[in-house]
This record gives sequence, structure tokens and C-alpha cells, in this order.
Amino acid sequence: MSTAVLRRVVITGIGVVSPQGNTPVEFFNNLLAGNSGVSRIKASFVDALETKIAAQADFDGTQYFIKQQLALLDRVSQFALYCAEQAIQDAHLVLSEVEPSRVGCYMGTGMGGASATEDGYDRLFKQKATRLKPFTVLMAMNGAAASQIAMQYHLQGPNLTFTTACSSSAIAIGEAVRQIQHGYCDVMIAGGTEALLTFGTIKAWEALRTLAKEDELNLAHSCKPFSANRTGLVLGEGAAVFVLEELTYAQARGAKIYAEVSGYGTTNDSTHITQPSVDGQARAMQAALNNANLVPHQIGYINAHGTGTQLNDATETAAIKQVFGEHANSLSISSTKSMHGHLMGAAGAVELVATTLALVNNQLPPTINLHEPDPMCDLDYVANQFKNVDNLQHAMSNSFAFGGTSGVLILSKVNNRSAF
Repeated sequence: MSTAVLRRVVITGIGVVSPQGNTPVEFFNNLLAGNSGVSRIKASFVDALETKIAAQADFDGTQYFIKQQLALLDRVSQFALYCAEQAIQDAHLVLSEVEPSRVGCYMGTGMGGASATEDGYDRLFKQKATRLKPFTVLMAMNGAAASQIAMQYHLQGPNLTFTTACSSSAIAIGEAVRQIQHGYCDVMIAGGTEALLTFGTIKAWEALRTLAKEDELNLAHSCKPFSANRTGLVLGEGAAVFVLEELTYAQARGAKIYAEVSGYGTTNDSTHITQPSVDGQARAMQAALNNANLVPHQIGYINAHGTGTQLNDATETAAIKQVFGEHANSLSISSTKSMHGHLMGAAGAVELVATTLALVNNQLPPTINLHEPDPMCDLDYVANQFKNVDNLQHAMSNSFAFGGTSGVLILSKVNNRSAF
């Protein structure tokens, strides 16, 4: 085993598209305010659905891309390109000044170009078309978003797409960090994107019987992680992209630094395709702590996976108790999915934005709709109101997935530098 000292990796730029807004500040302020993005689905097919709610992003690609570009870009790639541009501008990074082979792009997605795929099936089987749009494959393939980013910015380093269901973007970010830590790259563009609110995809999720029932009094209150009356997850869409840099590289160019990505752990449950494992989740959290060289009591906040399903929330609570012991009772934990829904392959990235800004601002977003405590979920979930904390130093973000692949990231402050 090598004894070489790993290089340190920091976040210098953030871009986001979400049901809470399309800038990091707007997104985080809406989280702190407890503003839910869950509403009735706006698509024309809504009346044919059993589940008529989702967390939708207010994003019109025609405002950002010309017609010729849109002919090649599924909504999932539009999200990714928008976020990448936002993150690069936020980092004040001039990519022409960086050796192209030292910059790569890692992205996570669960479904890839879902709209392009569904449009193809619709044309074939409903409209009885004899041929499809010529760029259908190029829009639908899972690697499209990462490839489009690389071409847009002339990135010649490693370019990979990770598809591990709900942990896809957490894995993408963690593996991007490793590229820098081990000296293969100085800069990585990394994150996740998902745009799966199509008729076929929603119907497939309905068949799994994991989607939340509509709240009878207010649709916006339908996602209730850790609550005794939770009924399931709410599908969402969006993306987040980070600029990751080697610490001294970022410092040398005078970059604003949000936080250090100090720990990353990934494991597989190896038990069941849909049922989460306490031991598997615990091993991922412990691996991230070990990687960060931290002990449990140093973590002050966890952005939980917290989907709102009965099994997931109880399992994650038990896993946190297993890893953190008595400190679990002192931890602040929240599920921002209560507001932005479950963004599947983009969830880890979008939730890492929330975790980053919580660390920077010493403000913890709430878990909204938590009014009926569950005896099986008896920790501090920052219920309904955001929390101010003193000098938060280390925060964890959990991403768990169908198939059992877990991705856990830990962020730490660097010199207590504030981002905004």
C-alpha cells in the first residue's frame, strides 16, 4: 500500500438547477425558509397518472440554448450544461489557462436522457413512425451530459458517467476527488443531473409502490421524511455541478474556497436490490470518517438520504446510531428531500450543495412536514425550522441507492473562509 500523502481537494464553484431555484443562494434561502417545491405535475399527461405530484424545476432551455443546440440536448444535458457554466463562473476559473489534460468531468445520472428515450418510444409505438429523430441515441445515452460539458469547455482529462441509481452523483463527486488527490488532475468538474419526470418513468415508479400519497390538505406537504405518517418519496428533477480543485492550486490563483471535501466512502450492501441495509450504510459512513481522519463526535451535521419511505428512514436512523453511538443524540440531521423531492441520480450533488452552504453559513436547513414523531426515528431532524449553529466544522452528506451502492461525502471548513 502506498504511503504517499494525498493532495487536498476543495470546492471553488457551485451551480444548481432545482425545484427551489436555479442559483445556489436562491436554492439555499428557499431551503432555510422551508419552501416546498412539491406541486401538481404540469405535464399534459397528469390526468393519466395515479401520482400527480412531483418537485419540478422552473427551467426553460430555450432561454439558454439556441435551436441548433437544443436539437442535441435532452433536458438532462441542458441542466448539466447550465450548472457547469454557473459553477465555472462562480469559481472565476479561466479554463484556457489550465492544461486541458489536467481537467476532467465526472457526472452521475440514473436515467440519462429520459425524455429522448420516451419520445422515441412514443413515435414508434403510438405514432407508428418508421424512423426516429437522427440524434435520439446521442440525446438519450447516459454519458451525454458529461460529454457535452467536456466538449463545451475543451476538457481533455478523464470523462466518466456513474449510474448507481440514487447515489450516482455522490459517487461521481467522490471519484472526481480521488482523481485530484492522486495527482491525475488539478481540476475536476463534477456533479449529477436528472430529468425523469416523463409519463413512462413516473408510471414505472408507481408500479414500485414507493411514491408518496398526496397530502389531503396541501400537496406541498406530501413528502414527510422521518415522520410517523410518511407515505413515500416524491420524484424531483434538477442538477448540481461543482468545480473541484487541488487546494494549493486554488490558493495560488486566489480562488474563493467554500469547503474541503475531506472524506469519501462508498460500499455495497450486497443484500437486496431494493431493501437498504443498516450495516451497509454504516460501513459507508465509517469509511468516509476513516478517509477524512475524523472521529464521529467531530461531525456536527448530516444531510440525510431521508427519502420519506418507511424502510429507508428507519434504516438510516439505525445506521447513524450504529456509527455515531451516543453522539447520534447530539447530531443535527435533516432531509432536504422534504422540500426538493428525490432527484435520483442528481440527489447526492444537489444535497451536497445544501451541505456546503450549511457548513459555510452555520445554518442548517430543516426537515419540513415533520409533525408526528416516529418512535423508530428518534434523533434531531431539525424539524420544520432551520437552525443556527456555532462554528460548524465538519458535515456529512449521505446517499444510498437501489442496488445497495452507498456514497457518503464529508466536507470540512478550510481556514474558516466564508463564500458569501
